[in-house]
Amino acid sequence: MLQTPSGGAGHGTAATDSRLMSIGTVLNVLREEFPDITISKIRFLESEGLVEPQRTPSGYRKFSAQDIERLGYVLRMQRDHYLPLKVIREHLGAMERGEAAPLPALCRQRDGEAVLEPVEGPGAARVGRAELLAAAEIGERQLEEWEAYGLIAPLPDGRYEAEAVTVASLVAELGRFGIEPRHLRAMKAAADREAGLVDQVLAPLRRHRNPQTRAHAEARAKELAGLTVKLHAALVQTALGVRLP
Repeated sequence: MLQTPSGGAGHGTAATDSRLMSIGTVLNVLREEFPDITISKIRFLESEGLVEPQRTPSGYRKFSAQDIERLGYVLRMQRDHYLPLKVIREHLGAMERGEAAPLPALCRQRDGEAVLEPVEGPGAARVGRAELLAAAEIGERQLEEWEAYGLIAPLPDGRYEAEAVTVASLVAELGRFGIEPRHLRAMKAAADREAGLVDQVLAPLRRHRNPQTRAHAEARAKELAGLTVKLHAALVQTALGVRLP
């Protein structure tokens, strides 16, 4: 497993190495720990200065083992601590300069203002509104609009499922291409139908009296969710007639 970044960006002019990997190979490596990772996400992290792969004369990206470690570290900080990329970038910069770099912080609400406070361990399964806004690097108005379209919904206690951070980040990224929240309602409806299909398949296991059987149902739910995501991605690529490198 990838644990810490041993080295940073800045490998773009290094000599060619037969051990360098294509972005597709990097995707497969990272998917062992991050099933939802996509090539567009890797490219986005590159555009944000979190990693700098080498380039071949024809312009193809080539990643080193250190690049993959760094990507894993960034993704882990997002997943486990819901940190905005700016905070992660500053944390990595301090580490590269040999400065004291304590574990980054979660965003908490204090006196109506979002502030960073140290965290003791991995993030919880739910996040507060301020944490969501900070982690996705969005504003209150954007979140309200996305809630109005049903793309993100708070829980009864006012908090959000941790996955809302991923949803918000992806909606924001799509927005950079001119895709507005109203355009995404069809995707949300399709996701709800897919979830309903998975629930229908797993319902008998979830109602079973044996706790081990019910636990098995949750494991199967994760597996089925991963398969539906991969199928959806493949169908979209086929419909668009594109092939990702």
